[in-house]
Amino acid sequence: MSDDLKARYQSRTVWGALIAIAASLANAAGVEVTSGDGAELADLIVAATGTAGGLVALLGRISARRRVR
Repeated sequence: MSDDLKARYQSRTVWGALIAIAASLANAAGVEVTSGDGAELADLIVAATGTAGGLVALLGRISARRRVR
């Protein structure tokens, strides 16, 4: 991957849009969600997906059957 490209799940814009949709649905259901809550949640999700990706890569390397040179 090029330095200027990133996966969709690493994009704050994508997560922000999904959270905005979820917040709208939550508001329709009577749950109050502020814009600050959505921004914090987007940052948290992006950080968590990066961490999860690192863990999956590490576990994949540990469980691999072939050695690295």
